Amino acid sequence: MYVTPEQIAATNKAGVEAILGFANSQFAAFERLSALSFNATKSAFEESVDHAKSLLGAKDIQEFVNLNTAVAQPTLEKAIAYSRSVYEIASQTQGEIAKFVEAQAAEFNKNLVGLLDKISKNAPAGSDVAVAAVKSALAAASSAYDSFNKVAKQATEIAEANFAAATSTAKETHKRQRAAA
Repeated sequence: MYVTPEQIAATNKAGVEAILGFANSQFAAFERLSALSFNATKSAFEESVDHAKSLLGAKDIQEFVNLNTAVAQPTLEKAIAYSRSVYEIASQTQGEIAKFVEAQAAEFNKNLVGLLDKISKNAPAGSDVAVAAVKSALAAASSAYDSFNKVAKQATEIAEANFAAATSTAKETHKRQRAAA
């Protein structure tokens, strides 16, 4: 069993392309998160300036209090929307990372099984038991990874449900507090 320079070059090229694809997806996620943060900061600054101008123009204390009360609900809703957007970007990025890891693990397993098949053809008699044991261990590891991946997806779904519930609770609590005031 000999490895040709073409095989080495192809393997190296595939590895570099995989790393570059991963890096590009991470930069894209960082870019989305940066744009979201910039836009949220810019919007918050502009709204704060407008609110300060409104407060300076208040004619009495009641108008001053009403202006402050009126700004609370939209601010809370924007903060919740921002949190939701950050969570969505993080979830999407985590999904991309999971796909990348799955693809790399599948490629590694495929290559390892192919290598084991080549080795077993040229190996001395009786070594087929060792090759079968390695293949069995590889299958068990793959099965364990699949199980772990399913649990991680379930945990993500639970976290998403909890986030939605917390968001809803925060909105309801704020509405009740506003109604009581």
